[in-house]
Amino acid sequence: MQTAPVRKELVLVGGGHAHVAVLKSFGMRPLPGVRLTLIARDVATPYSGMLPGFVAGHYRFEECHIDLAPLARFAGARLIADEAVGLDRAARRLHCRRHLPLRYDVLSLDIGASPKPWTVPGAARHTIPVKPIDRFARRWETLLDRLRASRSPQDVVVVGGGAAGVELVLAMQHRTRGLLVRFALVTAEELLPRHHASARRRLMRILHERAIAVHTGAEVVEVADGELVCADGRCIRFDAALWATEAGAAPWLAETGLPLDRDGFVAVDATLRSIGDPHVFAAGDVASVLPHPREKAGVFAVRQGPPLAANLRRALSGQPLRPFVPQRRFLTLIGTGDRYAVAARGSWSLEGRWAWRLKQWIDRRWMRQYQDLPAMPGGP
Repeated sequence: MQTAPVRKELVLVGGGHAHVAVLKSFGMRPLPGVRLTLIARDVATPYSGMLPGFVAGHYRFEECHIDLAPLARFAGARLIADEAVGLDRAARRLHCRRHLPLRYDVLSLDIGASPKPWTVPGAARHTIPVKPIDRFARRWETLLDRLRASRSPQDVVVVGGGAAGVELVLAMQHRTRGLLVRFALVTAEELLPRHHASARRRLMRILHERAIAVHTGAEVVEVADGELVCADGRCIRFDAALWATEAGAAPWLAETGLPLDRDGFVAVDATLRSIGDPHVFAAGDVASVLPHPREKAGVFAVRQGPPLAANLRRALSGQPLRPFVPQRRFLTLIGTGDRYAVAARGSWSLEGRWAWRLKQWIDRRWMRQYQDLPAMPGGP
Protein backbone atom coordinates (compact mmCIF):
# COMPACT_ATOMS: atom_id res chain seq x y z
CA MET A 1 0.00 0.00 0.00
CA GLN A 2 1.36 3.44 -1.01
CA THR A 3 1.66 5.59 2.16
CA ALA A 4 4.48 8.07 1.46
CA PRO A 5 3.81 10.99 -0.94
CA VAL A 6 4.54 10.04 -4.54
CA ARG A 7 7.78 11.67 -5.60
CA LYS A 8 8.81 9.43 -8.49
CA GLU A 9 7.02 7.28 -11.04
CA LEU A 10 8.39 3.89 -12.08
CA VAL A 11 6.56 2.47 -15.09
CA LEU A 12 7.03 -1.14 -16.15
CA VAL A 13 5.93 -1.89 -19.70
CA GLY A 14 5.19 -5.56 -20.24
CA GLY A 15 4.73 -8.49 -17.90
CA GLY A 16 7.72 -10.52 -19.06
CA HIS A 17 10.00 -12.80 -17.06
CA ALA A 18 12.26 -9.98 -15.84
CA HIS A 19 9.41 -7.72 -14.75
CA VAL A 20 7.71 -10.33 -12.59
CA ALA A 21 10.98 -10.44 -10.62
CA VAL A 22 10.89 -6.64 -10.32
CA LEU A 23 7.32 -6.75 -8.99
CA LYS A 24 8.20 -9.41 -6.44
CA SER A 25 11.27 -7.42 -5.33
CA PHE A 26 9.30 -4.19 -4.82
CA GLY A 27 6.58 -6.09 -2.99
CA MET A 28 9.10 -7.58 -0.58
CA ARG A 29 10.92 -4.28 -0.10
CA PRO A 30 8.94 -1.20 -1.21
CA LEU A 31 10.79 1.99 -2.08
CA PRO A 32 9.13 4.89 -0.21
CA GLY A 33 7.89 7.72 -2.42
CA VAL A 34 7.92 5.62 -5.59
CA ARG A 35 4.69 4.74 -7.35
CA LEU A 36 4.88 1.61 -9.45
CA THR A 37 2.71 1.12 -12.53
CA LEU A 38 2.57 -1.98 -14.72
CA ILE A 39 1.28 -1.77 -18.29
CA ALA A 40 0.48 -5.26 -19.61
CA ARG A 41 -1.49 -6.31 -22.67
CA ASP A 42 -2.65 -9.52 -20.97
CA VAL A 43 -3.14 -10.20 -17.27
CA ALA A 44 -1.96 -13.81 -17.61
CA THR A 45 1.71 -13.96 -18.64
CA PRO A 46 3.16 -17.32 -19.77
CA TYR A 47 6.39 -18.85 -18.59
CA SER A 48 8.16 -19.85 -21.79
CA GLY A 49 9.96 -22.77 -20.16
CA MET A 50 6.66 -24.55 -19.51
CA LEU A 51 4.86 -23.66 -22.73
CA PRO A 52 6.00 -26.81 -24.60
CA GLY A 53 4.70 -28.84 -21.64
CA PHE A 54 1.36 -27.05 -21.97
CA VAL A 55 1.27 -27.86 -25.70
CA ALA A 56 2.06 -31.52 -24.92
CA GLY A 57 -0.78 -31.63 -22.38
CA HIS A 58 1.31 -31.95 -19.21
CA TYR A 59 0.32 -28.56 -17.72
CA ARG A 60 -2.96 -26.73 -17.37
CA PHE A 61 -3.14 -23.12 -18.51
CA GLU A 62 -3.00 -21.74 -14.96
CA GLU A 63 0.01 -23.92 -14.08
CA CYS A 64 2.24 -22.27 -16.68
CA HIS A 65 0.85 -18.71 -16.59
CA ILE A 66 1.42 -16.07 -13.91
CA ASP A 67 -1.61 -14.04 -12.91
CA LEU A 68 -0.26 -10.49 -12.86
CA ALA A 69 -3.19 -9.09 -10.84
CA PRO A 70 -2.26 -10.57 -7.44
CA LEU A 71 1.43 -10.00 -8.13
CA ALA A 72 0.74 -6.31 -8.87
CA ARG A 73 -1.33 -6.04 -5.69
CA PHE A 74 1.49 -7.59 -3.72
CA ALA A 75 3.90 -5.02 -5.20
CA GLY A 76 1.48 -2.17 -4.48
CA ALA A 77 1.46 -1.42 -8.21
CA ARG A 78 -1.23 -0.03 -10.47
CA LEU A 79 -2.07 -2.57 -13.16
CA ILE A 80 -3.27 -1.15 -16.46
CA ALA A 81 -4.38 -3.63 -19.11
CA ASP A 82 -3.16 -1.91 -22.24
CA GLU A 83 -0.42 -1.91 -24.87
CA ALA A 84 2.35 0.64 -25.35
CA VAL A 85 2.45 2.26 -28.78
CA GLY A 86 4.88 5.17 -28.40
CA LEU A 87 7.26 7.13 -26.24
CA ASP A 88 7.74 10.87 -25.80
CA ARG A 89 11.19 10.90 -24.23
CA ALA A 90 11.44 14.69 -23.97
CA ALA A 91 8.28 14.87 -21.84
CA ARG A 92 8.89 11.43 -20.31
CA ARG A 93 5.48 10.14 -21.28
CA LEU A 94 4.43 6.70 -22.43
CA HIS A 95 1.67 6.51 -25.00
CA CYS A 96 -0.75 3.59 -24.80
CA ARG A 97 -3.34 2.30 -27.22
CA ARG A 98 -6.41 2.95 -25.04
CA HIS A 99 -5.29 5.12 -22.09
CA LEU A 100 -4.03 8.66 -21.66
CA PRO A 101 -0.24 9.14 -21.69
CA LEU A 102 1.56 8.12 -18.50
CA ARG A 103 4.36 10.18 -17.02
CA TYR A 104 7.47 8.39 -15.79
CA ASP A 105 10.73 9.17 -14.05
CA VAL A 106 12.13 5.73 -14.85
CA LEU A 107 10.74 3.42 -17.53
CA SER A 108 11.52 -0.26 -18.02
CA LEU A 109 10.62 -2.27 -21.13
CA ASP A 110 10.04 -6.03 -21.03
CA ILE A 111 7.58 -6.52 -23.88
CA GLY A 112 9.23 -9.51 -25.51
CA ALA A 113 9.51 -9.89 -29.25
CA SER A 114 6.97 -9.55 -32.03
CA PRO A 115 6.35 -11.93 -34.93
CA LYS A 116 8.64 -11.33 -37.89
CA PRO A 117 6.93 -13.29 -40.67
CA TRP A 118 6.17 -10.17 -42.73
CA THR A 119 9.73 -10.25 -44.08
CA VAL A 120 8.66 -13.34 -46.06
CA PRO A 121 5.80 -12.69 -48.51
CA GLY A 122 2.62 -14.46 -47.46
CA ALA A 123 3.91 -15.63 -44.09
CA ALA A 124 1.91 -13.14 -42.01
CA ARG A 125 -1.28 -14.26 -43.74
CA HIS A 126 -0.80 -18.02 -43.92
CA THR A 127 1.18 -18.99 -40.80
CA ILE A 128 0.59 -19.00 -37.04
CA PRO A 129 3.26 -16.97 -35.20
CA VAL A 130 4.67 -18.51 -32.03
CA LYS A 131 5.73 -15.10 -30.72
CA PRO A 132 4.60 -13.17 -28.86
CA ILE A 133 4.22 -16.20 -26.61
CA ASP A 134 1.49 -14.54 -24.52
CA ARG A 135 -0.88 -15.10 -27.45
CA PHE A 136 0.29 -18.56 -28.49
CA ALA A 137 -1.62 -20.68 -25.95
CA ARG A 138 -4.97 -19.63 -27.39
CA ARG A 139 -3.74 -20.11 -30.95
CA TRP A 140 -2.61 -23.63 -30.11
CA GLU A 141 -5.94 -24.56 -28.54
CA THR A 142 -7.74 -23.34 -31.66
CA LEU A 143 -5.43 -25.37 -33.91
CA LEU A 144 -5.80 -28.45 -31.70
CA ASP A 145 -9.59 -28.27 -31.97
CA ARG A 146 -9.25 -28.02 -35.73
CA LEU A 147 -6.96 -31.06 -35.92
CA ARG A 148 -9.29 -33.09 -33.76
CA ALA A 149 -12.28 -32.21 -35.93
CA SER A 150 -10.55 -33.09 -39.21
CA ARG A 151 -11.53 -36.36 -40.90
CA SER A 152 -8.65 -36.29 -43.38
CA PRO A 153 -4.86 -36.44 -42.81
CA GLN A 154 -3.35 -33.09 -41.85
CA ASP A 155 0.18 -31.85 -42.52
CA VAL A 156 1.56 -29.48 -39.88
CA VAL A 157 4.93 -27.79 -40.37
CA VAL A 158 7.01 -25.75 -37.95
CA VAL A 159 9.34 -23.18 -39.54
CA GLY A 160 12.40 -22.72 -37.35
CA GLY A 161 15.03 -25.26 -36.32
CA GLY A 162 16.16 -23.75 -33.02
CA ALA A 163 15.40 -25.20 -29.60
CA ALA A 164 11.96 -23.55 -29.56
CA GLY A 165 10.96 -25.08 -32.89
CA VAL A 166 12.25 -28.53 -31.94
CA GLU A 167 10.48 -28.56 -28.57
CA LEU A 168 7.28 -27.28 -30.16
CA VAL A 169 7.04 -29.85 -32.95
CA LEU A 170 7.80 -32.73 -30.55
CA ALA A 171 5.22 -31.44 -28.04
CA MET A 172 2.54 -31.13 -30.73
CA GLN A 173 3.30 -34.58 -32.09
CA HIS A 174 2.92 -36.08 -28.61
CA ARG A 175 -0.36 -34.25 -27.97
CA THR A 176 -1.91 -35.38 -31.26
CA ARG A 177 -1.08 -39.08 -31.00
CA GLY A 178 -3.91 -41.10 -32.49
CA LEU A 179 -4.94 -38.30 -34.84
CA LEU A 180 -4.26 -38.22 -38.57
CA VAL A 181 -1.48 -35.64 -38.37
CA ARG A 182 1.96 -35.61 -40.00
CA PHE A 183 4.63 -33.21 -38.78
CA ALA A 184 7.64 -31.58 -40.41
CA LEU A 185 10.33 -29.17 -39.25
CA VAL A 186 11.74 -26.66 -41.73
CA THR A 187 14.91 -24.66 -41.09
CA ALA A 188 17.11 -22.44 -43.23
CA GLU A 189 20.22 -23.70 -41.40
CA GLU A 190 21.12 -26.97 -39.80
CA LEU A 191 19.11 -28.24 -36.85
CA LEU A 192 19.91 -26.47 -33.55
CA PRO A 193 22.67 -24.30 -35.05
CA ARG A 194 23.66 -22.81 -31.65
CA HIS A 195 24.06 -26.20 -29.95
CA HIS A 196 26.93 -28.67 -29.98
CA ALA A 197 26.87 -31.55 -32.45
CA SER A 198 26.34 -34.00 -29.58
CA ALA A 199 22.92 -32.54 -28.65
CA ARG A 200 22.10 -32.07 -32.33
CA ARG A 201 22.61 -35.77 -33.06
CA ARG A 202 20.42 -36.82 -30.15
CA LEU A 203 17.53 -34.58 -31.18
CA MET A 204 17.83 -35.55 -34.83
CA ARG A 205 17.60 -39.21 -33.84
CA ILE A 206 14.52 -38.57 -31.71
CA LEU A 207 12.82 -36.62 -34.50
CA HIS A 208 13.53 -39.50 -36.89
CA GLU A 209 12.17 -42.06 -34.42
CA ARG A 210 9.00 -40.00 -34.08
CA ALA A 211 8.59 -39.88 -37.89
CA ILE A 212 8.93 -36.08 -38.01
CA ALA A 213 10.38 -34.96 -41.33
CA VAL A 214 13.28 -32.51 -41.05
CA HIS A 215 14.08 -30.17 -43.96
CA THR A 216 17.45 -28.48 -43.37
CA GLY A 217 18.93 -25.80 -45.60
CA ALA A 218 15.37 -24.87 -46.56
CA GLU A 219 15.14 -21.07 -46.52
CA VAL A 220 11.49 -20.11 -46.90
CA VAL A 221 11.19 -17.21 -49.36
CA GLU A 222 7.43 -17.24 -49.88
CA VAL A 223 4.36 -18.72 -48.23
CA ALA A 224 1.39 -19.47 -50.42
CA ASP A 225 -1.95 -20.87 -49.31
CA GLY A 226 -0.92 -24.33 -48.14
CA GLU A 227 2.66 -24.29 -49.43
CA LEU A 228 6.10 -23.15 -48.33
CA VAL A 229 8.33 -22.10 -51.22
CA CYS A 230 12.05 -22.45 -50.48
CA ALA A 231 15.02 -20.69 -52.05
CA ASP A 232 16.35 -23.93 -53.56
CA GLY A 233 13.05 -24.62 -55.33
CA ARG A 234 11.60 -27.03 -52.77
CA CYS A 235 7.88 -26.70 -52.11
CA ILE A 236 6.56 -28.09 -48.84
CA ARG A 237 2.80 -28.38 -48.54
CA PHE A 238 0.93 -27.89 -45.30
CA ASP A 239 -2.51 -27.64 -43.77
CA ALA A 240 -1.16 -25.59 -40.85
CA ALA A 241 2.20 -23.83 -40.50
CA LEU A 242 3.69 -22.38 -37.32
CA TRP A 243 6.34 -19.66 -37.51
CA ALA A 244 9.02 -20.24 -34.86
CA THR A 245 11.96 -18.42 -36.39
CA GLU A 246 13.66 -15.58 -34.55
CA ALA A 247 11.16 -12.81 -33.92
CA GLY A 248 11.58 -9.08 -34.40
CA ALA A 249 11.19 -5.96 -32.30
CA ALA A 250 7.96 -4.01 -31.84
CA PRO A 251 7.73 -1.55 -34.78
CA TRP A 252 6.91 1.46 -32.58
CA LEU A 253 10.37 1.32 -30.98
CA ALA A 254 11.85 2.69 -34.21
CA GLU A 255 9.96 5.96 -33.67
CA THR A 256 11.19 6.55 -30.10
CA GLY A 257 14.66 7.81 -30.99
CA LEU A 258 16.18 5.25 -28.63
CA PRO A 259 19.41 3.67 -29.89
CA LEU A 260 18.53 0.27 -31.36
CA ASP A 261 20.58 -2.61 -32.68
CA ARG A 262 20.41 -3.62 -36.34
CA ASP A 263 17.32 -5.78 -35.67
CA GLY A 264 15.42 -2.99 -33.95
CA PHE A 265 15.87 -4.09 -30.32
CA VAL A 266 16.70 -1.59 -27.57
CA ALA A 267 20.47 -1.28 -27.15
CA VAL A 268 21.40 -1.40 -23.47
CA ASP A 269 24.66 -1.60 -21.54
CA ALA A 270 25.61 -4.13 -18.87
CA THR A 271 23.40 -2.33 -16.33
CA LEU A 272 20.36 -2.94 -18.62
CA ARG A 273 19.99 0.83 -19.15
CA SER A 274 19.59 2.32 -22.60
CA ILE A 275 22.89 3.56 -24.03
CA GLY A 276 21.12 6.73 -25.13
CA ASP A 277 18.61 7.53 -22.37
CA PRO A 278 19.38 7.24 -18.64
CA HIS A 279 15.66 7.09 -17.81
CA VAL A 280 14.94 3.98 -19.89
CA PHE A 281 15.81 0.36 -19.11
CA ALA A 282 15.07 -2.81 -21.06
CA ALA A 283 15.34 -6.54 -20.42
CA GLY A 284 14.31 -9.83 -21.97
CA ASP A 285 13.79 -10.31 -25.70
CA VAL A 286 13.23 -6.60 -26.37
CA ALA A 287 16.74 -5.76 -25.11
CA SER A 288 20.04 -6.15 -26.88
CA VAL A 289 22.71 -6.25 -24.16
CA LEU A 290 25.67 -5.01 -26.17
CA PRO A 291 28.46 -6.32 -23.88
CA HIS A 292 26.79 -9.74 -23.58
CA PRO A 293 25.06 -10.75 -26.84
CA ARG A 294 22.68 -13.69 -26.42
CA GLU A 295 19.94 -15.34 -28.45
CA LYS A 296 16.34 -14.46 -27.62
CA ALA A 297 15.30 -16.96 -24.95
CA GLY A 298 13.31 -16.82 -21.74
CA VAL A 299 16.15 -18.32 -19.72
CA PHE A 300 18.17 -15.12 -20.17
CA ALA A 301 15.23 -12.88 -19.25
CA VAL A 302 14.76 -14.86 -16.03
CA ARG A 303 18.35 -14.18 -15.02
CA GLN A 304 18.06 -10.48 -15.84
CA GLY A 305 15.19 -9.97 -13.38
CA PRO A 306 17.13 -9.54 -10.10
CA PRO A 307 19.86 -7.23 -11.49
CA LEU A 308 17.19 -5.19 -13.28
CA ALA A 309 15.24 -4.75 -10.03
CA ALA A 310 18.40 -3.70 -8.19
CA ASN A 311 19.39 -1.14 -10.82
CA LEU A 312 15.89 0.32 -11.03
CA ARG A 313 16.11 0.95 -7.28
CA ARG A 314 19.51 2.58 -7.69
CA ALA A 315 18.32 4.77 -10.56
CA LEU A 316 15.32 5.96 -8.53
CA SER A 317 17.54 6.63 -5.51
CA GLY A 318 20.26 8.44 -7.46
CA GLN A 319 22.86 5.76 -6.78
CA PRO A 320 25.46 4.41 -9.24
CA LEU A 321 24.29 1.43 -11.27
CA ARG A 322 26.05 -1.92 -11.18
CA PRO A 323 26.70 -4.07 -14.25
CA PHE A 324 25.53 -7.63 -14.22
CA VAL A 325 27.56 -10.56 -15.51
CA PRO A 326 25.44 -13.25 -17.19
CA GLN A 327 26.08 -16.91 -16.63
CA ARG A 328 28.55 -18.10 -19.22
CA ARG A 329 27.95 -21.85 -19.03
CA PHE A 330 24.59 -23.29 -18.20
CA LEU A 331 22.58 -26.46 -18.56
CA THR A 332 20.11 -26.57 -21.46
CA LEU A 333 17.14 -28.90 -21.09
CA ILE A 334 15.17 -29.58 -24.27
CA GLY A 335 11.92 -31.48 -23.72
CA THR A 336 10.73 -34.00 -26.28
CA GLY A 337 7.04 -33.82 -25.39
CA ASP A 338 6.77 -37.30 -23.86
CA ARG A 339 8.18 -36.58 -20.37
CA TYR A 340 11.68 -37.12 -21.71
CA ALA A 341 14.40 -34.52 -22.32
CA VAL A 342 17.89 -33.94 -23.64
CA ALA A 343 20.31 -32.19 -21.30
CA ALA A 344 23.25 -30.34 -22.86
CA ARG A 345 26.10 -28.27 -21.55
CA GLY A 346 29.04 -27.29 -23.67
CA SER A 347 30.23 -30.27 -25.69
CA TRP A 348 28.45 -33.00 -23.73
CA SER A 349 24.84 -34.12 -23.71
CA LEU A 350 22.73 -36.74 -21.97
CA GLU A 351 19.11 -37.76 -22.21
CA GLY A 352 16.43 -39.53 -20.24
CA ARG A 353 13.31 -39.19 -18.13
CA TRP A 354 15.48 -37.89 -15.30
CA ALA A 355 16.24 -34.84 -17.46
CA TRP A 356 12.52 -34.14 -17.83
CA ARG A 357 11.99 -34.50 -14.08
CA LEU A 358 14.86 -32.08 -13.47
CA LYS A 359 13.40 -29.60 -15.96
CA GLN A 360 9.96 -29.91 -14.39
CA TRP A 361 11.38 -29.35 -10.90
CA ILE A 362 13.27 -26.22 -12.03
CA ASP A 363 10.24 -24.81 -13.87
CA ARG A 364 7.76 -25.45 -11.06
CA ARG A 365 10.13 -23.99 -8.48
CA TRP A 366 10.46 -20.80 -10.53
CA MET A 367 6.69 -20.50 -10.95
CA ARG A 368 6.02 -20.96 -7.23
CA GLN A 369 7.97 -17.76 -6.52
CA TYR A 370 5.24 -15.75 -8.24
CA GLN A 371 2.17 -17.86 -7.54
CA ASP A 372 2.62 -18.51 -3.80
CA LEU A 373 3.17 -14.98 -2.56
CA PRO A 374 4.10 -14.30 1.06
CA ALA A 375 2.02 -12.05 3.27
CA MET A 376 2.18 -8.39 2.38
CA PRO A 377 4.85 -6.62 4.50
CA GLY A 378 2.39 -3.83 5.37
CA GLY A 379 -0.71 -5.97 5.75
CA PRO A 380 -3.45 -6.73 3.18
